[in-house]
Amino acid sequence: MNSPKKWLYAWISKKYMDGCSNYNSLQVRKSCRSKAQARDMFSENQVPHAKGKIFLNPWTAKKFADQHGFPLVIKPNVSGFSRGSHFPITNYAELWKAALMVKVWWPTSVVEQYLLGANYRVLTTKDEIVSVIRRYPPFIDGDGQHSIDDLIDQENKIRQEMQLHPTIYPIKKSQAVSNYLKKQGLDLSSVPAAGERIYLFNRVALAPGGVVEIIDKKSLPQENVELFQKVVRLFDANVLGVDVIFENGIEQPHGDQKCILLEVNSRPYMKMHDYPRYGDKEDLSGFYGRMEQLAVVDNDTF
Repeated sequence: MNSPKKWLYAWISKKYMDGCSNYNSLQVRKSCRSKAQARDMFSENQVPHAKGKIFLNPWTAKKFADQHGFPLVIKPNVSGFSRGSHFPITNYAELWKAALMVKVWWPTSVVEQYLLGANYRVLTTKDEIVSVIRRYPPFIDGDGQHSIDDLIDQENKIRQEMQLHPTIYPIKKSQAVSNYLKKQGLDLSSVPAAGERIYLFNRVALAPGGVVEIIDKKSLPQENVELFQKVVRLFDANVLGVDVIFENGIEQPHGDQKCILLEVNSRPYMKMHDYPRYGDKEDLSGFYGRMEQLAVVDNDTF
């Protein structure tokens, strides 16, 4: 790798990847660095994935939308934690805004199809599904009595009592949240009906207040297990965090529904799996112990 790129990757790792695992070789990490690399691997090996395109000029993203329609996602070709990602994009105004703002994070960007469904991170090795989490944007559930403002306070208190921070963040009463509520005809003073779920942001990222739920890995059909383990073998990795969306849920075979693999993470943020807001926390100490015994000689090389 030439010197500028080496410096850039090292800086990204230090600034944005604190807490991420490092159990794969440099060769594996290089093969997983960009979204385009993952999509090419998926395409060559009959792995369900979204159609997409790399672009420098935002006009390319517009032409992709003309051809494939909405919803879409735009994201940096190299990034993590959903930083710089915009989804779901449902119209041209949102597309142009996202295509310009994404350049803050990386020169080359990705536009691809987006599936409205359940979003998961699958932590897997070649022969073991380690942990499965479903990821949610920040939300509150109405009770017919309290305002959204009060419900956010209640939710943040629960997170504090569960000691989820700093992995799971408090929900912020930010301008972005107010803007997202406004699109739904709501504001912080609105009182949702009992059982009504109100999403406060569009992305599943943790920083705005997104949460995770542990999914029983035994509930995955064998067809899905084989799909994820196949992906790890394709990249010859020790472990990967596979991001995937299922239209109806990961508990159904992927061949019976729409399913797209989004990307693979060669340095997955494993802390997410240790701090679920919902579901029973798993004991992953045995897995971590096995990973620490691996002889990865170049795990600090970029």
